[in-house]
Amino acid sequence: MLLLVCGIPFDTRSPHASSAARPGIGWGFTHTQFSADQGTDRAVERAERLLSANPVPQNQHIMGWGARNPEPSPGHYDFTDLDRRIAFVRRTGGTPVLTLCCAPDWMKGGRAGDTDWSALEKAPDPAHYADFAALAGKIARRYPDVRNFVVWNEFKGFFDDSLGRWNYEGYTRLYNLVHREVKKVNRDNRVGGPYVVMDSQVSGDGEYASELKGTWGTVDRRSLDALTYWNRHKTGADFVVVDGSSYSKSHRYAPDPFAATRKFADVGRWIRKETGLPLWWAEWYVEVADENDKRGGWTERKRTAAQATALIEMAAGGATGGFYWNPQNEGADCPGCLWRSTELADGGRELAMMRLLSRFSRAFPPGTRPADVDVAGDGRSAVRALAGGRTVLVVNTGSRRSSVTVDGQGVALDGYEVRWLKRAA
Repeated sequence: MLLLVCGIPFDTRSPHASSAARPGIGWGFTHTQFSADQGTDRAVERAERLLSANPVPQNQHIMGWGARNPEPSPGHYDFTDLDRRIAFVRRTGGTPVLTLCCAPDWMKGGRAGDTDWSALEKAPDPAHYADFAALAGKIARRYPDVRNFVVWNEFKGFFDDSLGRWNYEGYTRLYNLVHREVKKVNRDNRVGGPYVVMDSQVSGDGEYASELKGTWGTVDRRSLDALTYWNRHKTGADFVVVDGSSYSKSHRYAPDPFAATRKFADVGRWIRKETGLPLWWAEWYVEVADENDKRGGWTERKRTAAQATALIEMAAGGATGGFYWNPQNEGADCPGCLWRSTELADGGRELAMMRLLSRFSRAFPPGTRPADVDVAGDGRSAVRALAGGRTVLVVNTGSRRSSVTVDGQGVALDGYEVRWLKRAA
């Protein structure tokens, strides 16, 4: 059966129509302000071919990060940007995900009809929680092929300065209202939260230290309190979603950028035990944002190796999906980007992180049970490996060449090399 959705034919028999039955979401990316839906015609076409060849989940926020205010004043809507982004996801065969953030200005103390982008990260006033939930429901009805909804982003605007902690009670009230409205549209819609940041510190004895700790440090107790409260008071959830970085709030690694990624596995295991829900990482970071300025910069090879190691740790910790926060810009210099900017004549071409992400998505689809593999040899301490089905991802986390045996196969890896092997029978 064909429906006309936002002027674009949509086949209700497509894989998206049954996505609620899948055991996880898989590994994809989040569209940010600049993406591949706009630019020079040939570059956009090139990017579309790239993403269509190996479709992955694609996440978009309903306001901000490439989307204008969807409801500038009560009852008056502007879905132009959301329509364009969702149409792009459909054309490229990706599984669409919507993050229900952020709120129009009139819901958070601003004037109706105005959009103050400096106030994007303010939470809606409690009196407007129901209005935001109604907007979420309208969006769910507008895009009937979207089955996956994340409620809010990083508890933005929900920190209570007077208490020195997150206002998790307020967030949970908002979440429950949104959950009800989105499920009312279609009971097969999947809704999750709380999208809290798993902040950590290197020292294990600070004021906000928690029992969740490892060689990488300790998670901020306030983040765990927020997740625990939400988990106990939510009306329902189809998945739990968080984000975080391998480095600490003080921008330090413990003991180094690669070993610090163990945090993703340790945190993942704790969350899975606490909630029993499928785990998604909404964002993850392995490199301090100003690392290039402070230390002379990471090479793209090192950056990709660190990201590969983080993906291994997230999967090993029980995550069934995650969204890479694409740092796309309009220029030629774009560290960690997925494709060359579509604003350039030769744009839309695959970059190293896209190769890693699409290959990882194929090797570890929803329902895959990752398995550790044996690594032997003098260089084994620098090599990390994980198997998915008949494929093994191997990463040399050191800058020097390492010769090891992986799953019974002899492998010589250059510094920071990422290699895919066929698993031994």
